[in-house]
Amino acid sequence: MRVDLISREYPPEVYGGAGVHVAELVRALRDRLDVVVRCFGMPRDEADVYSYLVPPELTSANPSLATLGVDLQIAQDVAGADLVHSHTWYANAAGHLAGLLHGIPHVVTAHSLEPLRPWKAEQLGGGYRVSSWIEKTAFEGAAAIIAVSEGMRRDILRSYPSLDEAKVSVVHNGIDLSRWQSVDDPELVRGLGIDPDRPSVVFVGRITRQKGLPYLLRAAAMLPPEVQLVLCAGAPDTPEILAEVQAGVTALQAERSGVVWLDTLLSQHELSAVLTQATTFVCPSVYEPLGIVNLEAMACSAPVVGTATGGIPEVVDDGVTGRLVPIEQLQDGTGTPVDPDRFVADLAAALTEVVSDPAAAKRMGEAGRLRAERDFSWTTIAERTTEIYRGLN
Repeated sequence: MRVDLISREYPPEVYGGAGVHVAELVRALRDRLDVVVRCFGMPRDEADVYSYLVPPELTSANPSLATLGVDLQIAQDVAGADLVHSHTWYANAAGHLAGLLHGIPHVVTAHSLEPLRPWKAEQLGGGYRVSSWIEKTAFEGAAAIIAVSEGMRRDILRSYPSLDEAKVSVVHNGIDLSRWQSVDDPELVRGLGIDPDRPSVVFVGRITRQKGLPYLLRAAAMLPPEVQLVLCAGAPDTPEILAEVQAGVTALQAERSGVVWLDTLLSQHELSAVLTQATTFVCPSVYEPLGIVNLEAMACSAPVVGTATGGIPEVVDDGVTGRLVPIEQLQDGTGTPVDPDRFVADLAAALTEVVSDPAAAKRMGEAGRLRAERDFSWTTIAERTTEIYRGLN
């Protein structure tokens, strides 16, 4: 069976969890199937990987139209595949059109949902209506939909109620445990501006509304004074959210020491070292289908303090591998806390609890590594994905 897997992101051009997922899934699937990758961006050196650039006529167009320009090229080239599998709305149009054009099943993996990310209108303008239309059309026409968590499956069926529930399956994200593991390197961490002798709370993620970074900055002001806040944060969605975060970081740095902002992309080795030295990792997201970054932290034996939303409770075992922070959210698609002050206070309290007991934090981190090994291997994920493919042919 030949499967053409379509993604905006593919190494080395990876900026988010979907790109990590695709890269790992391809590696695991190639032991079982003939896999061709079609992705956006500059040419790759890897065999059976084809990349596509925005047509010159659309380089100045709204990003959603530029995306469609890439998708049309990909759809044509899928000829000869037995099945096409797309990831994120950027690739959904290519998968949907390829399925229609070549008469093959189209499988969608949902890493996020446009109806639950209305802040993207800040980034795309009217293109957000286009991206929403693409996603809806692709989901409703897909032969199968894979959700990366039970929480995501519930969101899919709520957002697209016309879908047949039987065609929506859950296959969790995973982690390559041979690549993600503890790196004890205090001098490397010190070279990044982090004091390995002080407790630290580490955040890793894009600067986007869903990641909840402004709430974390407010919560950090309530942490014990000896605690460092380490932000591995970049790739802002808009100038506005970047300016908001910059202002929050500046205000926090004026109040306390140990506020470290690393806005450049760290190597995997560097990031592993930062996660390993963390007293705790924090995921303050208001929308998170699963969160591969939580698995990466767990693989490096860091406890995780995360918002009890989306798929995070399926990863973080409260009180065992970290702590879950309760949140009551508006039902308008934004994920905004009903009571932001309470959410911030609860987040600060959970973080303070973990960093104040290093021995307990260490035990939770060790339990997190064991949970990652047991429940989130890519071998299991590839087997389940292959079963879904074969059920359609």
